[in-house]
Amino acid sequence: MTLKEIDRLVKESEFASIGFWDGEGNPGIRRVFSTWHKGLGGHLISTNTSSLHTQAMMQNNKACLYFDNCRTFEGVCFTGTVIVHLDHEYKAMIWNEGDEKYYPKGVDDEDYCVIEFQADYGRYYRCDGIGDISAKELAEFDEGAEFINYARS
Repeated sequence: MTLKEIDRLVKESEFASIGFWDGEGNPGIRRVFSTWHKGLGGHLISTNTSSLHTQAMMQNNKACLYFDNCRTFEGVCFTGTVIVHLDHEYKAMIWNEGDEKYYPKGVDDEDYCVIEFQADYGRYYRCDGIGDISAKELAEFDEGAEFINYARS
């Protein structure tokens, strides 16, 4: 797969699976809504501050993020780190009409946060091959990119 094909896969995916380590050192995975992307390496995810995966990532910021297309049997797994944002700036940036269903106190609900995932490297799979994406390739591909909500584009 080319980086452009991987970028298309990521942008067309509404959901991703985020992998993390819990407080006892056990792996965990959650399916998350992920439409905000900054090139291939940066991704924003809205979630509950009180959730197990958020609490675990506040203790251990190492994570992976997997995007896939089940119909074409292709996927990419990025490995990197997360930052859990509790500040209004990030929360307001990705707030959507209807989110109050999940966060009744609105954009400043204390149980609403934004996880920023930053990829260090990646690995992709498709029926015609498997390959790695280096940190250098990610940096070059992402140069000048800004966060964009691809659910709205």
